Amino acid sequence: MTDPALPALRKIIHVDMDAFFASVEQRDFPELRGKPVAVGGSAARGVVAAASYEARVFGVRSAMPSVTAARLCPGLIFVRHRFDVYKEVSQQIRAIFHDYTPLVEPLSLDEAYLDVTDHLEGRTATRIARDIRARIHQTTGLTASAGVSYNKFLAKLASDQNKPDGLCVITPDRGPDFVLSLPVGKFHGIGPATVAKMQAMGIATGADLHAQDLDFLLRRFGKSGRYYWNISRGIDHRRVSPDRIRKSVGAENTYSADLMTLDQAFDALAPLAAKVWGAVARHDLRGRTVTLKVKFSDFQQITRARSLGHAVASEPELLAIARDLATGVLPDPRGARLLGITLSGFDHDDPDPAQLSLFD
Repeated sequence: MTDPALPALRKIIHVDMDAFFASVEQRDFPELRGKPVAVGGSAARGVVAAASYEARVFGVRSAMPSVTAARLCPGLIFVRHRFDVYKEVSQQIRAIFHDYTPLVEPLSLDEAYLDVTDHLEGRTATRIARDIRARIHQTTGLTASAGVSYNKFLAKLASDQNKPDGLCVITPDRGPDFVLSLPVGKFHGIGPATVAKMQAMGIATGADLHAQDLDFLLRRFGKSGRYYWNISRGIDHRRVSPDRIRKSVGAENTYSADLMTLDQAFDALAPLAAKVWGAVARHDLRGRTVTLKVKFSDFQQITRARSLGHAVASEPELLAIARDLATGVLPDPRGARLLGITLSGFDHDDPDPAQLSLFD
């Protein structure tokens, strides 16, 4: 399948900083170097925003509850986030990107796509990726990994192959076969819930996904089915778009036992607010509309929203609004099996894609 509106091949670089938040902390505080570090609150309802590679050895990951992280890694050092510092470093990195191409699409403070097809100036895309990584290290003291390929999907896959401080190139002759051996959970755009759904159908790898026909995928996954069909063949026609606008950031959770009291709901909303606020800070966003989602035990679903005259200023404010919305619908005799919080109504100055979901 080809798209005549697009060039046959692009030269795309995906740059991803290595354990960005944690690495900034280790750079600025030498006593943390070589030690397992988690950025985030250590309180019972805290959530890990980022983990150093020393912590990842123990299984600590971002978005993990802090109590779980501390149990996995007893020597884990928790540090408070400094988002103003991370944003400042991110701006330094983005300035480097723009020295090579105006086609830069940030995904967050610590990663971005670059299309260098028309800006090679006698260099290869691989050479540019090496230069960018060297300049990032020289300017910030931090390391970055990069993937180079002919589309966004493969470039992002490539950047994850040789982390940390690595470079991987997926050429057009390697692309389709490269995808086949990977588990579908490695594919950008396929989240945990979809992975579980695919695995229940016997689809565990790129090869399994490739074996499915388009009609089957469309029936089972709706419009996303075409995207899954394409990426299993190494096809991705998405352009690097510097001006795309994010619409919302959300997180939700389904509970093994229904929430029957308002106190239970209040407790459950705290980690959701922490996840949403961490993502908002990472993507340098500010939103004015908070939406609460509730699904009851009979699977009826409702939403309640509140729009402010100003941007939500902090995680405690986000949580307070969500809890206030909850008091209008809970407790309910049916019990709540799912809760979700979404922040939207952003100022339209963010270059990121349309929606960020922290659940799938």
